[in-house]
Amino acid sequence: MRLLILGGTSEASALAAALAGRAGIEATLSLAGRTSRPAPAPLPMRIGGFGGAAGLGAYLEAQRIEAVVDATHPFAAQMSQNAAEACEGANIPLLAFTRPEWAPQIGDRWIDVATMEAAARALGSAPREVFLAQGRLQLAAFAAAPQHRYLIRAIEPPADLTALPRHRLILSRGPFLLADEEALMRSENIEIVVSKNSGGEGAYAKIAAARHLGLPVVMARRPAKPLAERTTRLEEVLAWIEAHRAAP
Repeated sequence: MRLLILGGTSEASALAAALAGRAGIEATLSLAGRTSRPAPAPLPMRIGGFGGAAGLGAYLEAQRIEAVVDATHPFAAQMSQNAAEACEGANIPLLAFTRPEWAPQIGDRWIDVATMEAAARALGSAPREVFLAQGRLQLAAFAAAPQHRYLIRAIEPPADLTALPRHRLILSRGPFLLADEEALMRSENIEIVVSKNSGGEGAYAKIAAARHLGLPVVMARRPAKPLAERTTRLEEVLAWIEAHRAAP
């Protein structure tokens, strides 16, 4: 069975590890190429975009792909839409493998927003110490609120940092521990955190740290994704793959 995994997440990495060396399955892990030095993978990797749904469809046909697992980031809405259109056009089964979203706990002070532009507005007009923990994309949205000082953490330097005149950049790769997140927020005098509702355990420490410190979190909700069969459990992904491999 020739399988394509659309990756870039811990879920994709876990699936790749589970499939490595498994007889009867020839899997390829596809990464968007957001970072120049992706973490090593136990499967053959393809790095870079496909050129929209049409390009992905052409790739599926050329590589004789028989099934696709969309394990991209919950906020990678365009890639998921492309996958749905390409798989429908090629009559190839598609499974979305994602992580459960976070739910507010007692003590959380979440400010719900739909976009990063709305997140920038939610920071208010008075200058604040802001921890931008939503990833290195869409930083330009906060250029509309230059009065704040931004703490930005990324694996690689973001391209649009010049849009933020007052910022401090930390280059680091997670996951991060709760105690370290609390210490960072204290040392930087953080007053408010901006995050996407990415879900999962690896990035949750900053949310728990904000709760422990009594800090508000501007939480961007997930974008709508195309209708597709989906699961949050690795064992169900493996069972789905086996079921489709066994199909005539």
